Amino acid sequence: MINKIVTMLLIITSLISCIGNKSERVDSDEDQTVESILQSNDGDMFMLIGTYTSENGSKGIYVNKLNILTGASDSISMVEMENPSYLTLSPDMKFVYAVCEGGEKNSFVNSFSFDREKGLLTPINFQPTIGADPCYITIDSKGENIHTANYSGGSITTFQVNSEGIISAANSVLFFEGNGPDSVRQSKSHLHSVMYSPDGKFIFATDLGTDKLYRISVLDSPFEGQPSLQQNSLKEFSLPSGTGPRHFDFHPDGGRFLYLLGELSGEVLVFNYNNGTPDLVQTIASDTTGARGSADIHVSPDGRFLYASNRLNADGISIFSINTDNGLLTKVGYQLTAKHPRNFVITPNGKFLLLASRDENKIEVYEINNETGMLKNTNRNIYISKPVCIKLSSIE
Repeated sequence: MINKIVTMLLIITSLISCIGNKSERVDSDEDQTVESILQSNDGDMFMLIGTYTSENGSKGIYVNKLNILTGASDSISMVEMENPSYLTLSPDMKFVYAVCEGGEKNSFVNSFSFDREKGLLTPINFQPTIGADPCYITIDSKGENIHTANYSGGSITTFQVNSEGIISAANSVLFFEGNGPDSVRQSKSHLHSVMYSPDGKFIFATDLGTDKLYRISVLDSPFEGQPSLQQNSLKEFSLPSGTGPRHFDFHPDGGRFLYLLGELSGEVLVFNYNNGTPDLVQTIASDTTGARGSADIHVSPDGRFLYASNRLNADGISIFSINTDNGLLTKVGYQLTAKHPRNFVITPNGKFLLLASRDENKIEVYEINNETGMLKNTNRNIYISKPVCIKLSSIE
């Protein structure tokens, strides 16, 4: 049970916030669907790679060019930043926002402009998350509000961004309390992911430490400085004890189904989803070894298959077929991978799955069989130190 939620409203001078008097919405004339953008340019896309940095390893965010028809990749550029462990792009893909996972005093959210002709990132500004170790970041469909899930801080931080990609000082921090049955891994709240519902009405967030899924209503058009999350709308959904919820994904068919991966239980929880309410209908094993290290989960673009990565023992990806009538899963395969398969992404044409193998310092490129969902290693490895997040963008 959460004992308290504290909202911090911060009054910051222009010297700190570096934001103009008014936030501007993205020009609707420039809006394009993600699908139409990503399928352009003869299959070439940019791949942005977040990493854990070190003196003799990675230095920040890397940009590669990837052909989603062949799986071939070339290095383009990089920008220095400490521990950019998770990234998100603005809806128009003009800006990239990245968390800096750096403990109590060195945790930030950073903004970059993104030149989609040359593949270059240019720093804009950064703000403290006021919550330790942010490990996930998401943005709304208007490109105006971003939120971070702060793992060690047990909190969600909200920021506004303007039309130039400048991040305001945090206007809301929601703190959570509680624990779970694992006295080591669940001794307190650990927010691990935060994501909008498909209709944009709600924010959902997972709390690995308390075995909870949280739902918060969203203000459609908050004023400048006004938090976009309605704290008094918070609703908790209790998950099976010891789940340790990490990441989740909605089915592309209007979000009718929600799939949540338990890092500690190694199970996928399947929910029917209707207007903000998830109803648990199935629990199925992803990790059968008890490694307690399941990581990422994604539904294929066609909605027919689901993939979940598992670490620490028999590292690999579980493959499930989806009954598109009722959303239920059937396990159809398991693909062994390189060590510590953390985040992965599926290309928008559904042809390749790109897997960040943190402990073998490479991204593996798997070809997806569109009939069976099975994976085949293309051996087109992309070598980079400690990759932990992959995002795709169109080329302008």
